[in-house]
Amino acid sequence: MFLADTHLLGEVQGHWLDRLRREWQMERAFQTALWLLQPEVVFILGDIFDEGKWSSPQAWADDVRRFQKVFRHPAHVQLKVVAGNHDIGFHYWMSSYKVKRFEKAFGSERLFSWKGVNFVMVNSVAMEGDGCNICAAAEAELLEVSRRLNCSREVPGSGLCGVGQWLPPSAPVLLQHYPLYRASDANCSGPDAAPPEERTVPFRERYDALSQEASQKLLWWLQPRLVLSGHTHSACEVLHGVGTPELSVPSFSWRNRNNPSFVMASLTSQDFALSKCFLPREDTVLATYCGVAGLLAVLLLAPGERLASLFLSGWNTLRTHRAW
Repeated sequence: MFLADTHLLGEVQGHWLDRLRREWQMERAFQTALWLLQPEVVFILGDIFDEGKWSSPQAWADDVRRFQKVFRHPAHVQLKVVAGNHDIGFHYWMSSYKVKRFEKAFGSERLFSWKGVNFVMVNSVAMEGDGCNICAAAEAELLEVSRRLNCSREVPGSGLCGVGQWLPPSAPVLLQHYPLYRASDANCSGPDAAPPEERTVPFRERYDALSQEASQKLLWWLQPRLVLSGHTHSACEVLHGVGTPELSVPSFSWRNRNNPSFVMASLTSQDFALSKCFLPREDTVLATYCGVAGLLAVLLLAPGERLASLFLSGWNTLRTHRAW
């Protein structure tokens, strides 16, 4: 199961009523999906918080506690999270402190193998390419992951791979917050794509998407067979390079979309199948609440005799239909 951009509201910009409504929606949707679809692994593709980029230690602890409540899961379900710019800050706001507190809460795993499938989880905020300490360390980690993936395709013990823990010989699935470079969403379509007036707006490298250089590095180093990303809050399917597919996963929050969704995937070492699951539209839910509230108001304000007459009329109509 793949989600993105939950944006749990913080103490600065998050009104309590707005926070209550959004988190109730996400909690009910997530818990229902776990019960109904029974995923083995859940991945959240960054921006789990809205204010992690500037939150105080106390606010961060409170946000993590609320996240654990909303996205609680049984022990047999694994939950994996990658960092987004709202979790640790954009590149020039990012610091070792913010990265470490995120990794303390959600782990620092970069390579995850499950039932013959390799997943590479990238801190895409650190793919700036300017040689900063965090960026250099992130690239060094990815080069080591690349080496291990390449070794998995060789005969054990040959070349420079030596003896060690071998990975399944399967091309990886790349997971990150920023999408790989694309000029815009102009070629995106579907009910959860960006609005038509926004699709032709050019993407800014290192802000709306990774730079061309960083994208080429990831494709070259990791040679993924599938890429999943978030950040744009809208869906898009793109082919990169020699045909590597990327799916941008829309936001899971009503705050960012009227029709949030998530992706279910069935993966083997050689193949995959993806299916999108939509949550109820927010305007439909609100219209339903208003309609029910209006009906209750009519019933409460109607005179007793009138209400009894309506009830008897409905009951007689029901009996007539039953007789037929």
